[in-house]
Parts: sequence; C-alpha cells; structure tokens
Amino acid sequence: VCVWVCDGKGKLLLTRRAPEKTFPGTWENSGGAVQAGENSLQAIARELFEETGIRAEPEEFTLIDSGSDRNTHYDYYTLIRTTPLEQIKLLPGETDAAQWVSFRRVHEMIREKAICRVIARQFLHQEKLIPGWQIAQKD
Repeated sequence: VCVWVCDGKGKLLLTRRAPEKTFPGTWENSGGAVQAGENSLQAIARELFEETGIRAEPEEFTLIDSGSDRNTHYDYYTLIRTTPLEQIKLLPGETDAAQWVSFRRVHEMIREKAICRVIARQFLHQEKLIPGWQIAQKD
C-alpha cells in the first residue's frame, strides 16, 4: 500500500528514506506492506502513522489505483491533509526528513534522481489521478 498525502493546494508530502534502507537518501511517499489480519485501508492508515505520525481513519483515504506484478498486489491511495512539517514524527530507521513539494518540484526531483525510482514510476503513472493536480498545473 502507498499513499500520496496532498495538502489540497497542489503540494505533496514526501519523506526521505533512512541511510540503512534500500535506496538510501531518496524521497518517497508513505507506504508499506499489509500485515496478517489487516485490509489495505487499515494497513495504509497504520503505515502513514508509523512513518509520519499523521493519524487518519481508513475511510479518509481515497483509492486512486491498483496494480500487480508477479508476486505482489498494490493499492495506491490519496489523503487530503495539511500537517505542518514540525508536527511530522519520523520513524527512525525508516525516514529521516520530510518536505511538502509541488508537482513541478516532484518532476525536477525525478530528473535529478532524488526520488526513489519505484516511486518515480508510480508518480508518473498516477499524477493525473492525485487530487491537487489541476491546482498544480497553475503553478
């Protein structure tokens, strides 16, 4: 499961992967694996809270896309939330920084290879499904 947290004004919340993770130091959206006994909505609410400290009820998320590869099924969500950076609580060993960025800046970060390549592919496929895209076009 993955979630694009949007502020409703054309910015997305990205977190930076901790040095001990794969793709260290690259930026991504929040997400992770569904645990036994969870459904996808419960998992994304838990993952978002673990990685950022942002609490959201499962019904607050909007499913924007799903996909599968050989071994995994993915659900991609959005959540509209305005949370100041100073209220973001990072998870040691998972994330070490957070920032709000415009859609334009996400494209720059992809070109700079600052965004994890898996997340970059997701974003380029899903960006028109993410709330705030039309606002971002006016930037």
